[in-house]
Amino acid sequence: MNPNPSKIAFLSVISNTFVVILKIIVGIITGSVAVLSEGIHSSLDLMASLIAFFSVRISGKPADKDHPYGHGKIENISGTIETLLIFVAGIWIIYECIHKILHPEPIQLPFLGILVMLIGATINFIVSRIVGRTAEKTKSMAMKSNALHLLTDVYTSLGVAISLLLVLLTGWYILDPIIGIVLAVYIMFEAFKLMKESFPPLMDVRLSAEEEEQLLQIIESYKEEYVEVHDFRTRRSGKDEYIDFHLVVPSHYSIETVHDLCDRIEQDIINLFANAQVLIHPEPEHERKD
Repeated sequence: MNPNPSKIAFLSVISNTFVVILKIIVGIITGSVAVLSEGIHSSLDLMASLIAFFSVRISGKPADKDHPYGHGKIENISGTIETLLIFVAGIWIIYECIHKILHPEPIQLPFLGILVMLIGATINFIVSRIVGRTAEKTKSMAMKSNALHLLTDVYTSLGVAISLLLVLLTGWYILDPIIGIVLAVYIMFEAFKLMKESFPPLMDVRLSAEEEEQLLQIIESYKEEYVEVHDFRTRRSGKDEYIDFHLVVPSHYSIETVHDLCDRIEQDIINLFANAQVLIHPEPEHERKD
């Protein structure tokens, strides 16, 4: 049974809402900039979850008159926005940590901060696994981006828990903002990697070399039945792959023979790329362009 992307995306909205409220309240109580920063980070995760929820619902709509190629690119737009939000979170955290280094303050009830970080990490780890598995099955960029948000929150929450533990054991309050800066740099690096995946499809970048090689191998498996292939093009939009090419066939082929050949090639491609949209333009051999 295929998972419902909208329901899974909504699950991350619920979990993030709970974690955000918990972290911000405890961050204010303890006075820990790392905990408060985590609350801000999680609030951006909540925004990302909301974006993912709505983008998944929109991208799942069928093609219509105004969007003949479907709504898939909303997921790439969503993924790009989410990565920009991570950069904003990273810059804000670094700013707050530098302020904390220049104006150190003691942390109240560090045990409470540690407990909340562990609770938040556990919740988001479970939800990120669920969202990540759904993203793999549906090839949803928005869901994949959301899973990354949740997973980075797990790492940063554990990092803050460790920093609070070290502060508790050593009394070195400066560890709190220093670890906060390290975590901010980490999440910004992860955002940069995701940006390289989510943004290119907005510019209609071709599929990867490995994917195109797989496609060409499928086409070439029928080489005894056609003359040549040219104008081969690919692009990705959300979870869908768009493939089109011209297929030169012998002039004596009937329309039925050409149609059957194109159908078989298309089906083999769809067997490998379940969401592929394939357009084959057949040409008789005598019309081939040099």
